[in-house]
Amino acid sequence: MNAHTLSKDASAEIIKLAVLAVGGQGGGVLANWIAQLANRGGYAVQMTSVAGVAQRTGATIYYVEMAPKTERLPVFALSPAPGDLDILIAAELMEAGRAVLRGFVTPHRTTLIASSHRILAISEKEVPGDGRAQSTLVEEEITSAALRCVCFDMETLAVEAGSMISASLFGGLARSKALPFEMTQFEEVIAASGRGAQQSLAAFHAALTYDSAQIDDTPSQKSAPTVDGPEILLKGWSDLCTQIEGFPNDARLIIQAGLTKVIDYQDIEYGKTYLGHLVAYKYTDANLTKVAAKYIANAMCYDDILRVADLKTRASRQTRLRSEQDIPEGDIVQITEYFHPRAQEICGTLPAGLGAWIESRPRAFAALDRVTNKGRRIRTDGIIGFGLLWAVSALKPYRRKFLRHRFETAHLSGLLEHAHKAALTDTSLAIEILQCQRLIKGYSDTHTRGHSKFGKVIAALDVLSGRPDAADWVRRLRSAALEDEKGDVLDGALATVHSFAS
Repeated sequence: MNAHTLSKDASAEIIKLAVLAVGGQGGGVLANWIAQLANRGGYAVQMTSVAGVAQRTGATIYYVEMAPKTERLPVFALSPAPGDLDILIAAELMEAGRAVLRGFVTPHRTTLIASSHRILAISEKEVPGDGRAQSTLVEEEITSAALRCVCFDMETLAVEAGSMISASLFGGLARSKALPFEMTQFEEVIAASGRGAQQSLAAFHAALTYDSAQIDDTPSQKSAPTVDGPEILLKGWSDLCTQIEGFPNDARLIIQAGLTKVIDYQDIEYGKTYLGHLVAYKYTDANLTKVAAKYIANAMCYDDILRVADLKTRASRQTRLRSEQDIPEGDIVQITEYFHPRAQEICGTLPAGLGAWIESRPRAFAALDRVTNKGRRIRTDGIIGFGLLWAVSALKPYRRKFLRHRFETAHLSGLLEHAHKAALTDTSLAIEILQCQRLIKGYSDTHTRGHSKFGKVIAALDVLSGRPDAADWVRRLRSAALEDEKGDVLDGALATVHSFAS
């Protein structure tokens, strides 16, 4: 009887903690810090890890059990069990949600520490439109499911401190006071970690002292971006910025963003064309002007081979890759780009006459496709691979002469024609028509499917025009088109619309 009582009491003293993190988030570092913290505090500790094979790279579960050191060694488990965790740390919001679904978090026992930032799951990325799950609902569920919940954006705090999220999660753990250790012991563990200790301490203290009430959520008014370059280009930029002043106040900010985007994509003349398209909306409803400014810019900045090559050879991309992978300056990096161009992309990058000639001849087109429609890996960390992409990006001044530009210009003209016609009698319908540009994105098969869906929705205007609920129906059709890749949901919605005509 006494032995049973002793065993029960010893088991009750064991603290059980799990860390859920995906590759690159420092879950192993965090688990090691927790184990070192336990040792410093006079606790016996055991740590195990189980690699995940789920969505993304799969969340790895790092499991830690600890108990005060006594004459008798405790017997620790190797993996967590549902309903048997004192502390759960999740390096991303949806990972915390999955932990709740799996029963690891219980309202009578578990302290939950989670970052509220998001890493999109595969199922969210597969949706053609906005497939993101609603974060607020997940936050409400995990808060109600836990005994205590410490949840805020620890990723941003870590990035601002120049560290990894493991450091801010460690701060969240200290903040929760779920472990019986002094704050100085937490700091000593990080200080002893060596390289990057100062940045890690900064992220730790940022999470420890985080106060959401101090964050200013008021949107700031951005001024025109500072630019530098040849005098003649600066004058052209200044003239275009002056023209924006003639548009409604509420729309100027987004017009400025659109103008910046199209000039970065092409040149000053392209910016003039952009503002020329917006002139028709200058004295219309402010919401219509804002929607037009956004989607006209998106339509003008279509993805093509030149755009891809331009983005991949920019110095800013090399800096970003090094930052994301935490690669020190001076270390050698190998970068391999994957390309799979089809004959359509090749023809689109040819002079309009030549490209159209090849596309109109099945044999010539098939022969070109056999040569080009293959996956290729190009090393851009060397002079040959980088030089090849740079040469392709250097064709940008000639883009207006290419077949793809002729096609996209005709598409934009059609979009604007439908929107202008609708705006005469129904501003809401004009807004919904312009937003149909959301259906078109990317290149290759994705671009082709998007244009097909766009054409189907626009064709339905023949039936919907004149109806008081036309705008609502166009919105429903667009939402249906964005719901699945194949377009089955859209076809069903269109069948309903066409029943009106019959």
